[in-house]
Amino acid sequence: MTAEVIRVVIADDEPLIRAGIRMILTSAPDIEVVAEAGNGREAVELARSHAPDVVLLDIQMPVMDGLTALGELRRAAAEVRALILTTFGEKENVLRALGEGGAGFLLKDSAPGELIGAVRAAAAGDAYLSPGATRHVVDQLASGKTAVRGEVARRQVAELSERERGVLALLGEGLSNADAGRRLHMSEATVKTYVSRILAKLDCENRVQAALLARDAGL
Repeated sequence: MTAEVIRVVIADDEPLIRAGIRMILTSAPDIEVVAEAGNGREAVELARSHAPDVVLLDIQMPVMDGLTALGELRRAAAEVRALILTTFGEKENVLRALGEGGAGFLLKDSAPGELIGAVRAAAAGDAYLSPGATRHVVDQLASGKTAVRGEVARRQVAELSERERGVLALLGEGLSNADAGRRLHMSEATVKTYVSRILAKLDCENRVQAALLARDAGL
């Protein structure tokens, strides 16, 4: 293995789910699954002993649930990036996961490519939210929108080109790069380039911040 290989611990109480995730992740040449846990407590212990780059945490687990384990991980192994994996999309879980320092929130019905991409993003230090989870977060946070926030957002967005504003509007809808590309008749790679440019221009750390800004600006 080379230094570039991403070391992953999978935590889920269902062996078949763990096996499926392992199969998907190990199909990528740059990802290695170093251990598996059946509950949150085991996940924390394995993170301590194996020093992975990323831990995939299911929310619903015995002994210790994924969100509690996330808090333990942040205290015991702060350098490990944790992705929450669940079948549930409730916004309170998404917000708590982000509040606890999670690197992202991925729904279990996500495509294999999205799972691999999420692990890579987490390992690179980026926040990752599945499109569905993004919509929940944006809707929740946008409910506290004020006139001042809206005006500030509109001024920021005015600095973007028309095409960039179009891409930003789709981020506000929670679309993935691939879905946005299909909507705009652009390649996924081109959309990714636009997203990177938009984040830089708006001084946003991740897609969630940009999506919220799009909502505040009324896009």
